[in-house]
Amino acid sequence: MNFFKQKPRGPTELVKSVRDGLGKVDTGPIEARRRAAEGVAKDLSQIKAMLFGDGDPLPEVVAQLATETYSNDLLNLLVFHISKLDFEARKDVAQIFNNLLRRQIGSRWPTVEHLIIPGKPREVIFVALKGYENEDVALNTGMILKEMLRHEPLAEILLYSDEFFSFPHYIEETTFGVSCDAFANFKETLTRHKPMVAEYLEKNYDRFFAMYSRLINSSNYVTKRQSLKLLGEILLDRANFNVMTRYISNEHNLKVIMNLLKDKSKNIQFEAFHVFKVFVANPKKPPTVEAILQRNKEKLLSFLRAFHNDKEDEQFSDEKQFLIVQIEGL
Repeated sequence: MNFFKQKPRGPTELVKSVRDGLGKVDTGPIEARRRAAEGVAKDLSQIKAMLFGDGDPLPEVVAQLATETYSNDLLNLLVFHISKLDFEARKDVAQIFNNLLRRQIGSRWPTVEHLIIPGKPREVIFVALKGYENEDVALNTGMILKEMLRHEPLAEILLYSDEFFSFPHYIEETTFGVSCDAFANFKETLTRHKPMVAEYLEKNYDRFFAMYSRLINSSNYVTKRQSLKLLGEILLDRANFNVMTRYISNEHNLKVIMNLLKDKSKNIQFEAFHVFKVFVANPKKPPTVEAILQRNKEKLLSFLRAFHNDKEDEQFSDEKQFLIVQIEGL
């Protein structure tokens, strides 16, 4: 019998131990850093067990753990140092972070409230985004970012930041898996909190669409197709009516979409069609837009009559016929 068995550590001791361990994972001799990372990994495993329990964690323990986490700025430290931890510990970081983020007391989200305090905690959303620069941690930090973006106050911090404009780099300049995750979170930022996003797009129209044009003109097939599809969703969303009106009143935008209608990929053509139809259906076309459509009337009619005739989609067929009628009437 072991008379010297250690007493299980509580939330206060565990959080302090993780915080201290994280301070040692990237300083000092290699062996000392390795031992520190191993200690953090063990502590994180115990913290995860406290949070998840056996399906029925103790509320008072979770509350104490959350309080200690906030007071020690542990969420920020975990994401900042995640690359120094091993594979399992990185997964634990994401699970612990997201579990605390989902914690709700009545109508309050305590972790969200902690993360939107001006100062250090707010930086965690930018650190999570920057995780796309490191393929080893990108999917872990991407999971954390996705959970944060579900909360409007956090999504708003990212959307109104300069860091938001780094998304095209992460979408275009990374490996396929990282690129797909980055695009998914880019889309989440632009589609989940619709009134807030609509206001943002109106205020930042020029800068946003200058950035977005890079994506729809990308040399990467997947990026181009996904971006065109998302553009269609944004323009056709009722909350973005003012943004749509401005976009389809610009003759340069029309030229870009008409060129994409001629893309060698049928899928790109199809996504471009769903943006093009908004220009044609506009009952108040500016003279410059109408002039382009009139000038290309016969070519457009010839193109549309032969466009995707093999597609068995009644709604698409109806929309195509509607556009033909509209263009014939120009």
